[in-house]
Amino acid sequence: MLNITQNFERIRSEIPEGVELIAVSKFHPAEAVMECYKAGQRAFGESRVQELLEKIKELPSDIRWHFIGHLQTNKVRHLVGKPWLIESVDSERLLRLIDSESEKAGVVSRVLMQVHVAKEETKFGFWPEELLDFFRKRGFESLKATHICGIMGMASNTDDEERVRADFRQISEIYKTIRDDETLGLRGFDILSMGMSGDWQIAVEEGADMVRIGSAIFGERHY
Repeated sequence: MLNITQNFERIRSEIPEGVELIAVSKFHPAEAVMECYKAGQRAFGESRVQELLEKIKELPSDIRWHFIGHLQTNKVRHLVGKPWLIESVDSERLLRLIDSESEKAGVVSRVLMQVHVAKEETKFGFWPEELLDFFRKRGFESLKATHICGIMGMASNTDDEERVRADFRQISEIYKTIRDDETLGLRGFDILSMGMSGDWQIAVEEGADMVRIGSAIFGERHY
């Protein structure tokens, strides 16, 4: 029988100090989230707006929700103001829409820019040069109600550890290039979110300070 509490405590003990664990609860029931919550977890990741909104109603108010899925533009208005962090801003168009809807709602949205380095066509995100160009051109300066807190990325879905490590290293290098550019004058750009159940150890070795772990805690997803 699956023991979420034991899984969580084991994972938590393995994650180094200074790395935040996001328990990916998407497709799992509120009862599963609550078991993990009672064990001490407060940050959870969801990938569907409707599911996130329903769980917010059902679960404790001190949970820090992370939206980690592909965000459709027609769902932005319903989402802003709800999650602690939107990790999956994968285009400038989406960023601008989040900003305008956040301004209308009177909130400031905290976001991560998603960069695409993986070798699958299904992954979303900015191409590396596209993201670097956005910052070089100071595209963030016109934002009125959005704070860019860092970068999120995923490695290729492969058993080739060297490929996975190379992907994480590239994401980390992009993050550091932006973070360490003093000419940008960025404040609070300090999150590198990468690594999931099967590869988080490699992600941490390559610099991740936030990891998103689902199946290793909750078991396989129930779609």
